[in-house]
Amino acid sequence: MSQLAAGAAARAALPTPHDSNRVGHDWLATLAEVPLFEGLPKRHLRRIAKLARIRRFAPGSTIVRTGDPGRSFYVLLDGKAKVIRVDGRSRRLGAGDYFGEMALLDEAPRSAAVVADGEVLALTIDRPGFTKLVRAEPALAHALLRTLAARLRAAERTDA
Repeated sequence: MSQLAAGAAARAALPTPHDSNRVGHDWLATLAEVPLFEGLPKRHLRRIAKLARIRRFAPGSTIVRTGDPGRSFYVLLDGKAKVIRVDGRSRRLGAGDYFGEMALLDEAPRSAAVVADGEVLALTIDRPGFTKLVRAEPALAHALLRTLAARLRAAERTDA
């Protein structure tokens, strides 16, 4: 188990509501381990924590559906999920991976479904919070752009 997953699992043992607890200072160390947030100062991590919620997803549950409007950005804190594209191709996600940014950036419907592969613990940030973060955090915006460019390159290679 990765340090990120171990930290998330330990914190997940704390009593929390299923779907709506706010991320508190307990999660700052975990957020600092997420590659997307790596290197951000604590004050920036606190800003992220104030905007975020923690959600649990049961094994096999659909986290997002293809074609649905994008309402949230997701960062997996613990567990695994599977991204299923319209063409049937899939890829696995694990702790530290994130998804949902495309639909928030371009306001288009979700381009893929994401299904929990076992129990999943995820940090979520809604559209207004995500927009606020991207505008306020150049390092975060740059990391998102790098990820989108890598995904585009991978898609071009598989389509060729």
